[in-house]
Amino acid sequence: MDPVGVAAAPEAGPGPAWQSKCPWGTPKTASISCSLADVMSEQLAKELQLEEENAAFPEVVAVAEGPFITGENVDTSSDLMLAQMLQMEFDREYDAQLRREEKKFNGDSKVSISFENYRKVHPFDSDSSEDEVDWQDTRHDPYRADKPTITPKKGFIGKGKDITTKHDEVVCGRKNTARMENFAPEFQVGDGIGMDLKLSNQVFNALKQHAYSEERRSARLHEKKEHSTAEKAVDPKTRLLLYKMVSGGMLETITGCISTGKESVVFHAYGGKMSVVNFIVCLTLSMRSATEDDKVIPPECAIKVFKTTLNEFKNRDKYIKDDYRFKDRFSKLNPRKIIRMWAEKEMHNLTRMQNAGIPCPQVVILKKHVLVMSFIGQDQVPAPKLKDVKLNSEDMKKAYYQVLNMMQRLYKECNLVHADLSEYNMLWHDGKVWLIDVSQSVEPTHPHGLEFLFRDCRNVSQFFQKGGVAEAPNERELFNAVSGLNITAENEIDFQAEIEALEKMNEDHVQNHGKKVSTFSTDGDPPIYNE
Repeated sequence: MDPVGVAAAPEAGPGPAWQSKCPWGTPKTASISCSLADVMSEQLAKELQLEEENAAFPEVVAVAEGPFITGENVDTSSDLMLAQMLQMEFDREYDAQLRREEKKFNGDSKVSISFENYRKVHPFDSDSSEDEVDWQDTRHDPYRADKPTITPKKGFIGKGKDITTKHDEVVCGRKNTARMENFAPEFQVGDGIGMDLKLSNQVFNALKQHAYSEERRSARLHEKKEHSTAEKAVDPKTRLLLYKMVSGGMLETITGCISTGKESVVFHAYGGKMSVVNFIVCLTLSMRSATEDDKVIPPECAIKVFKTTLNEFKNRDKYIKDDYRFKDRFSKLNPRKIIRMWAEKEMHNLTRMQNAGIPCPQVVILKKHVLVMSFIGQDQVPAPKLKDVKLNSEDMKKAYYQVLNMMQRLYKECNLVHADLSEYNMLWHDGKVWLIDVSQSVEPTHPHGLEFLFRDCRNVSQFFQKGGVAEAPNERELFNAVSGLNITAENEIDFQAEIEALEKMNEDHVQNHGKKVSTFSTDGDPPIYNE
């Protein structure tokens, strides 16, 4: 019998008792009659099923649409949905087999191979098994345990064969790997995620020492770039000093570099219209000048910028630490002050020479490690050094007597020894010899003053003897002519020994009496040789 047809039959009143117990009996509620075509419709069946579900579960909330496939929103009537469910189950079984193969392949190896890229189910699939863990969701430091391990006071954990001390190779290796994070950011330590790295103490200490060395080297390079005066270049602070001199009117313009040396870089500049004193008043800066007079700036100036790299001053402190004028201010702990003192020393020495009438550059102004002097030359062309100029016999002889006269006056009137006198530090200009580079000059009472003088005499004597000056004596005769000490020695070794004895005697006198007074015995002032 067709149940739908029975349901669609009209009511005939109360029937027999067996009909009330029969499931195929007449329903108590009235049913809407419909045709057989409607009954066979699939759409009607779905509507009836939804009505029954809503009646049985009235508070069930509809599942939100998304990529997940669960039993609550599965539509088994669709072949596509069934195919997707079967494919998902196949992918899960494939991933499980892949994890087993990965575990079997790696074993207990320290370096593991991951098959993560070959997985079929993506990390957002939430229906994976409990043992399936997504590495992206649990990413942590692989060098540390999930739970901090507390090292007991006794220094070991475990018992018997499983005892592990704090000196264990594996424990120390992992700790050393974790300590690499404390290195400087510039030191690349690599990415060890997923790798159980263990560094021995020897390797870690070598990496640590290398990291510190690289950090110090980087700091030195940065300091040299920001605070150094390199070849034909100046640092920002020096550039600011030069800018103030130009903008203040003391200098008109700076044309360029004309000379470079071990200790300084020399630039050429045209002098401005403002005097030194007015320039200092305008800038309200405590600059040191040679005199207090309102002197006029020379038409052409030489700017001597002392290098601040300090490399050239490692072995030159002996020229300044024993000089009584700077002895109390000398300190190796502040090497940049040494450079300023070096520039100040040249300014004072040039002032003494200028007052004595010795041809030398005229000091204009000194600011920190920048010394402005008059330019020896013309039209931006510096005067040639004595070693570069070609002189005839008369001019060479004339130059020799000039140098001899300057050495004697420098020793007696200026109380100075050049300490680096040679054809490299003498210029030929307007038929005269000019002395330059006197920053290392010391007084004869310096502990090595006479040694420096003897070295100067050797350089001068050898140069003029090679130049064909027959009147040029040897270094011992020239030393006696300049100093007036009249040391009598048959050979150079005995001569230098007497010089050292005189220096020792003078040093003992200074220590005993506390005065920087020469105790050298002379037979009167040496004769001043003129040309």
